[in-house]
Amino acid sequence: MKTLKSKGKMFLYGCSAIGVNLLNTMMGSYLCSALLVGGFSQEAIKNQTFTGNDLVIAGVWALFVVIAKIIDGVIDIPMASITDNLKSKWGKRRPTILAGLIMVTLSYVAFALYTPTKSVSVINTLYYGIVLCIFYSSYTLTMVSYYATFTEIVDNEQDRGFISNVKSVCDILYFIVGYVLVGILLKGINVRYVALIVLPLVLFMLIPIFMIKEPSTLSDNNANVESVNLFKSLAYTFKNKNFLTWMAVYSLLTFGVQLFLGGINEYFSYTGMSMMITMSAAFVPVPLTLILYNKFVKKHGFKKAISYVFIVYAISMLSLFMISFIKNGTTQLILSIVGGIICSFSVGPLFSVSYSIPSALAAEDEAKTGISHSAMYFAVQGLFSGVATGLAAGAVLTLLKSIDGAMTYLTLIACLSHVAAFAFTGFLPKSISTLGKENK
Repeated sequence: MKTLKSKGKMFLYGCSAIGVNLLNTMMGSYLCSALLVGGFSQEAIKNQTFTGNDLVIAGVWALFVVIAKIIDGVIDIPMASITDNLKSKWGKRRPTILAGLIMVTLSYVAFALYTPTKSVSVINTLYYGIVLCIFYSSYTLTMVSYYATFTEIVDNEQDRGFISNVKSVCDILYFIVGYVLVGILLKGINVRYVALIVLPLVLFMLIPIFMIKEPSTLSDNNANVESVNLFKSLAYTFKNKNFLTWMAVYSLLTFGVQLFLGGINEYFSYTGMSMMITMSAAFVPVPLTLILYNKFVKKHGFKKAISYVFIVYAISMLSLFMISFIKNGTTQLILSIVGGIICSFSVGPLFSVSYSIPSALAAEDEAKTGISHSAMYFAVQGLFSGVATGLAAGAVLTLLKSIDGAMTYLTLIACLSHVAAFAFTGFLPKSISTLGKENK
């Protein structure tokens, strides 16, 4: 693959996934929530649910969410093998990115616009469960293929880190759109129509289709590295103890973040805090806080930096939990802004590591073995992430929604998850601990 040398092109490349990720945010935080009225205030039910009443069987739906995320993670693995070994005259990354993009768009539209029956039914539950599985699977095919190129589209750790940081800032931009702009639109427009308003941003994912320059893989004449089949690729990945240690930390990270994001709509509705103001305070400062984080990494290395991030996130979640009990509206508003600002020091890094660490480990492995299977690292990470997300946004969130008053404890559980993640950073190996640290 032809590598990028211009920072401008790297910047544009890092922005590619903003639309697809926004669809994923809409699905996880709004569209899935729109099937059940539990956890919403009476004022929010009109626009934040599809029909103003329950459409799925809660217990079965919770199971479907867990299954969808597990299937998502499991399917990641053969999908990664396909994109790592695809034989086509267009190369191995562009065809899988395009195929996934088409399917993720169609399944998103099918979920947002169509309801088989107007009341709770098995048919609705099965329909939405199947479409959700298709959405997450095609989303993962697109993103695994895209993330795999982070190892290939540039040829050094600094440029890889630059693209990862740009991707993180874009994550914040789509979060602002997803949790601030969408929140404003939901004041007067039903969630179905809001879902369509943000849909055109998915076209950003066409950027890699035109920017990736890779030769035909129908023959091995242009191959510089060896590719391996699914089982060998899995074996190489699971033999990497450094990667598996990171997966333990990353799973706890994902659980805490996805529990909060998956239930964010219901949480702010239930507690009475302003989601738009609090999340603006959390997201707007992120470009600056990400710069500070990168300086921290250069001085102290990744381990100390990510440990700091986990503690900051835990403090911000704990503060929101305590603030939710305050009855004075003005005091609650001021303190929630403070809690959001505290959270901003952790938001960017929490997303950046999702791209930078697997790509760095994949590049390190390729340098040692001469084997190219970078997509598999993201696929296995997706498997761990899918299980953690399914438990958080499926089982735990549904349980909290079904127990009167339990939504308040969502942020406390997210806090405890990151305290555990902080504890597990003690097991990170030296190769990860010192990653990014500049030698004087």
